[in-house]
Amino acid sequence: MKRYLTITTAVVAVGLLATGCSDPTAGTGGEAPEAGAAEWPAQDTDLTGTKLTIWAAQNSNTAPDAVVAGFEELTGAEVEVVTIPDPYEQGVQTKVATGDLPDLAFWQPTGSMLTALNAPTNLQPLDGAPFVDAYTDGLADMTGVLDDTRYAALVTSPAVEGVYYNKEVFAEHGITEPPADWDAFVETARTLKSDGQTPFFEMAGDRWATQWWVQVQLADAARDGLWDRVNTGEEKFTDPEILGAIETYQGLIDEGLFNEDIKTATFEDQADALLAGDAAMAVQVNSFFGQLQAKADQAELDEKIGFFPISPTGNVGTFIPDQSNALVAFRTGDADREAAARQLLAYWLGDGYADFVADRDTISLQDSVPTPDTVPQALLDVHASLGESVGSMQALAVANPDLYIYLADMIQGATTPEQVAQQTQDQFAQLARAQGIEGF
Repeated sequence: MKRYLTITTAVVAVGLLATGCSDPTAGTGGEAPEAGAAEWPAQDTDLTGTKLTIWAAQNSNTAPDAVVAGFEELTGAEVEVVTIPDPYEQGVQTKVATGDLPDLAFWQPTGSMLTALNAPTNLQPLDGAPFVDAYTDGLADMTGVLDDTRYAALVTSPAVEGVYYNKEVFAEHGITEPPADWDAFVETARTLKSDGQTPFFEMAGDRWATQWWVQVQLADAARDGLWDRVNTGEEKFTDPEILGAIETYQGLIDEGLFNEDIKTATFEDQADALLAGDAAMAVQVNSFFGQLQAKADQAELDEKIGFFPISPTGNVGTFIPDQSNALVAFRTGDADREAAARQLLAYWLGDGYADFVADRDTISLQDSVPTPDTVPQALLDVHASLGESVGSMQALAVANPDLYIYLADMIQGATTPEQVAQQTQDQFAQLARAQGIEGF
């Protein structure tokens, strides 16, 4: 039986992460409606004349295609998918703050990001949803809940930070098994470098993935309560645990274990390099595999690409649910549309779910719906790692500072590891104080 680490529902974060946004309660008058169990319409209830809107990011705007087609045919509803330009989260928060609300939206289902939308005021509670009991054991409690109320419906496997590697490169250099812990991981990289192979590829030009290198080093500490201590001010980013991870990252870069164009390389460059065998490994999340799938078919991916989680003492993954993993339903003030939005979620994770996973070539989150045979093995391995994974900073911290930006600046040579730690701590404390968190 799989076991999934439950995110503490008391975890909350800054109400607005986007600079310059106003109070997100503005969309519904500023006061949270009283909670109560909503009715869930039958999936085939007639919705002729009803129009629903789903907000999606540029990397998730085609995900609803099969569901929307099936739902429209079944119910007579009209469903429009609207793409919100990147940066998606900031764009959504800005719109919500002005009272511009969709019926549904893709959204990161962590406590911090549910708080960013002021979930009690702006989102429909999804408690009692007919699909909750259908989830594979443990997944229902893994994410999507804030202060004991469910606000997000998980539709795809939560993202995991870990190592994607080129199996052909490993074989060429006599590496027969993935590294079993951090030390072996680094020694594997040194062996590859000594053979003239670039071990690691980083995309500091696009910045956002730099933080994964620090966070995977913190997996064991996270399991031992690191983020609880950071959340209370007992431990800081400038203390040895987190600062040490930043210093280790800088040390590996200084050692020459990364691509020479690390300062300018992009997300797309990273995928090209791993597929071509120009680099052996990349620390990334599930969206990276989506990039690989856009460039290669299942046969090539199964032949070339493998995945393993990594942590200081073993192979523990770090989970970080993202916006492509879940949907939220908004309180629009229109009771009929709100009910229709719940009906669409019930269909999405009900009669429409098999078509959804088949259309997306993705992992099924329900035992009763088989995962398609076309899902590459590496993606199956990512999902399997959830069973022993631990929460990321985004999942467990009360605020999410811009660690990735500060790390990218470090890679550019503009700052030191100590400055990165101090900048991150200063921003974290500022965000925590804004929420009234004790200890800051």
